[in-house]
Amino acid sequence: MSAEVSVVATSALGDRSYLASDGQVAIVVDPQRDIDRIMYLAGEKGVRITHVLETHLHNDYVSGGLELARITGAHYLVAAADEVDFARTSVADGDQVSVSDSLRLRVIGTPGHTFHHLSYVLDVATDGGWEATGVFTGGSLLFGTTGRTDLLGQQHAHELAQRQHASAKRLADLLPDGAQVWPTHGFGSFCSASQADAPESTIGREKEKNPVLRLAADDFVTETLAGLDAYPAYYAHMGVANAAGPAPVDLTPVTRADAAELRERMTAGEWVVDLRHRKAYAASHLAGTVSLGLDGPMATWLGWLIEWGVPITLLAETPQQVADAQRELVRIGIDRPAAQATGDAARWATDPGQLRELRMADFGALAAARKGHVPDGLPGADVILDVRMTNEWRAGHIDGAVHVPLPDLPRRLADVPTGTVWVHCGSGYRATVAASLLANAGREVVVVDDAFGHAQAAGLDLVAAA
Repeated sequence: MSAEVSVVATSALGDRSYLASDGQVAIVVDPQRDIDRIMYLAGEKGVRITHVLETHLHNDYVSGGLELARITGAHYLVAAADEVDFARTSVADGDQVSVSDSLRLRVIGTPGHTFHHLSYVLDVATDGGWEATGVFTGGSLLFGTTGRTDLLGQQHAHELAQRQHASAKRLADLLPDGAQVWPTHGFGSFCSASQADAPESTIGREKEKNPVLRLAADDFVTETLAGLDAYPAYYAHMGVANAAGPAPVDLTPVTRADAAELRERMTAGEWVVDLRHRKAYAASHLAGTVSLGLDGPMATWLGWLIEWGVPITLLAETPQQVADAQRELVRIGIDRPAAQATGDAARWATDPGQLRELRMADFGALAAARKGHVPDGLPGADVILDVRMTNEWRAGHIDGAVHVPLPDLPRRLADVPTGTVWVHCGSGYRATVAASLLANAGREVVVVDDAFGHAQAAGLDLVAAA
């Protein structure tokens, strides 16, 4: 007998959920809040969901586990040590859960990412008994890395890093080399200490590649803590929501706003977010809006930048883009946008004077501007602003650049020196977000819409942070 394990990826947040079945019944691990994707997959495979598992109370998204269990009648497995405000099936290290005659779960305590983190070994029946086919590791053992250990506060980061090392070693000692590793984090999530180094993995591969299984405990702790960068501010609300029991989502269409209402909302200090690609935003946009294109991790950056609870209005080319944004936002607890508008930018302005352009260039143009050879149609480069994260800056940055990480920019606009600002990131996405914030503050700005890897070849001097 074998189990079929299907991945439900949420690439915008860098997470994976799983549906594993024997062809008749299924378990679901760490579901995102928009559970219709899981329900559709189970229906497509003709399986009945009997168990919903949480590896931990998530910090980077609102879980759909409680609602999925309610709708399906499934057992909802949550760590007994976690204090929650809803009924659940409490599980702890050493427990075994019978799923069917052919599938069994073994609960393994793997603290590190959180204090009460659990992993679940999936056993399949064989002629000789049971065989471990893989392990759902949540934020414990990831592909080439581990879950970060500072999300419960810096005061716990060192202790949790030590526990993370012990937990990973326990899994490696407990399971055969051929057992699959199925993590929740590591695909772009800020819950991961670093990024996944492969699309799939086994215990044997992790023994060869993963620092947590190659380094001594003290060395792993030192390396892990040194590599941690900032994480999204909205994480502070996720664990609380998951412990309280998230409400069902409402993905019905949002109220439409006309041009006059959009102007009123911006005047009131609300956020009006343009979801179009940054090149469309640059060509023409409504003054006062913020560029957060759906082609990038829109929800992560929006949730990080806003003051929590501020009304948000969405602008997009099509109603489907608004619906896609709604789905991304409910995953981080932004349940209902205040309003929405679709079409082209001209429809969102009460008069043509409200429309703005945003100038874009590449690193070659920036290099020329720094040497006094300003390309036609572009202003001089008085200030080079780097809005990448601190670890990126330390790895190498343009000589003479000013560093303000994008998450800090809303409260540090006054720290950007006077003059025309050329702003860059690693690709152009975050730079466009930053440029829209700077332009809204009255600054003259140029977006460097280019890969940072091109900067040195373009003639710009790079230095590493001391």
